[in-house]
Amino acid sequence: MAKCAVCDKSVHFGNNVSHSHRRSNKMWRSNVKSVKVKVNGGAKKMYVCTSCLKSGKVERA
Repeated sequence: MAKCAVCDKSVHFGNNVSHSHRRSNKMWRSNVKSVKVKVNGGAKKMYVCTSCLKSGKVERA
């Protein structure tokens, strides 16, 4: 699974609970995109979550 290179956000695990209260495994995937980012004057491809992109922590190349 991809992990954000800026904030290390990744997958979270828990339980799906049905109406009868039976539990099965559930996975919440974070919204991580492969993006070209400006690093040290050059462009580099990184995995970045959309919240980091939106907040301006990363500048697109």
